[in-house]
Amino acid sequence: MKIVATGLAICLATPLVAQDNAEIQFVKRLFAQLQPLSFKENREFCGYIGYDAAGDLMASNAARGDESSCLADDPPAEMEIIASYHTHGAASEEHYGEIPSGADMEGDEEEGIDGWVATPGGRLWYNDSTDMVASQICSVGCLEQDPNFFVGIDGQIAQSYSYDDLVERISQ
Repeated sequence: MKIVATGLAICLATPLVAQDNAEIQFVKRLFAQLQPLSFKENREFCGYIGYDAAGDLMASNAARGDESSCLADDPPAEMEIIASYHTHGAASEEHYGEIPSGADMEGDEEEGIDGWVATPGGRLWYNDSTDMVASQICSVGCLEQDPNFFVGIDGQIAQSYSYDDLVERISQ
């Protein structure tokens, strides 16, 4: 019984998302390049992740957005898109930067893809646009952090949020 309970606790503590480790590592390397620039310029950077003709993961060139939004450029023609990606710029007490927004998820749903979001606190989120759930893949400090970030800037952050929860939280 103790083994079953331990196994269940481990499963419940792990996000139930459909990515493999190779995709997660690819996304972390991508954000390692983008986070410092995003903080320095206080801009979102965004694009697409997909597969090339050989079946290897690739990312489109990052488009430069503004302080709280970004519109990705058209991806390369040979890319089979599986997800979007974007940073959330620099830490700010004026914007919720530590969670994805409802608009983030809506954009992915409209395109029929999922999404990856990097926050100023170094969190990595995965937006599942089929189930309309955002799951925290890794917490504070998993990715590079903005030097101006502090724990609690956006209050308590849950491990996951439904689309409705995101919309409600940001509208408060």
